[in-house]
Amino acid sequence: MQGEAVDPNIKIFSLNSNQELAERVAQSIGVPLGKVSVSQFSDGEIKINIEESIRGNNVYIIQSTSSPVNDHLMELMIMIDACRRASAETINVVIPYFGYARQDRKAKPREPITSKLIANMIESAGATRILALDLHASQIQGFFDVPVDHLMGAPLLANYFLNDEKLEKQDMVVVSPDHGGVTRARKLAEFLDAPIAIIDKRRPEANVAEVMNIVGNVEGRHAIIIDDMIDTAGTITLAAEALEDAGALSVVACCTHPVLSGPAIERLDNSVLREVVVTDSIQLPEEKRIDKIKQVTVAELIAEAIVRIHENRSVSPLFNEKFKGLEHTIID
Repeated sequence: MQGEAVDPNIKIFSLNSNQELAERVAQSIGVPLGKVSVSQFSDGEIKINIEESIRGNNVYIIQSTSSPVNDHLMELMIMIDACRRASAETINVVIPYFGYARQDRKAKPREPITSKLIANMIESAGATRILALDLHASQIQGFFDVPVDHLMGAPLLANYFLNDEKLEKQDMVVVSPDHGGVTRARKLAEFLDAPIAIIDKRRPEANVAEVMNIVGNVEGRHAIIIDDMIDTAGTITLAAEALEDAGALSVVACCTHPVLSGPAIERLDNSVLREVVVTDSIQLPEEKRIDKIKQVTVAELIAEAIVRIHENRSVSPLFNEKFKGLEHTIID
């Protein structure tokens, strides 16, 4: 996309959650990031000022609602309101990581469906379109009454493994860490032309996973565990141990969203995993960038999607790992 003429009517803004990704996206599109200041009053209230005219422009706001989730969510809502009051033509919210996505249903009596509440809040603030990446549950798209374009990280992750010289392509097996992730695992397996296996586990309480057994053959194969996110890394590390015990030649893990909270980094570092491949949907602080973690940027994918949306072209070709221009890029 670089070198092509860019419509001056497009404006890309970044808030505080993932400046590095936003800069890569803007650079890929060939436009500068819009000028906006985000500050806080002494009591913690957030103040936003857009420092250039956006009247009649198509605005794209890049903001992951990652930790601190509530601060980043409030930044996003205030920015949307500021754009609406500044007479933006459209307000397109790019959410590489959608927080609160795990609260997408009533699992127990008297529980809220917080994902739906967040969707309502973003819409009420004035968003006209959502561009999301690997939502925890695909039905969250239906929580919004505005158009939602849902991108997948699997093609980029597939490209990474197809170019990994340590893996014998004919000996790979893609592993879902639970029954809920089978669709995601099957998609990656199609890209890699590999079989799948499923880990049957029971979760006695939140953030505690107990591996039970493995459905499928992993003996003598290079196992690739895929999930949409890695939070405390309990599930992934237990799954890796089970796969090694079942005779896997090597075990790697991959995910789109590296939440990596609590003991995650220590668990990954001490695990049997050879490496953990993640995207930059969430900005990793320096202390979490251990040698075992490899980051693949989603900037090209998001940039291409923004241009296609802006030009009223189809986004569906981006679901194909062979789409030209979306080769994986490792972040140093």
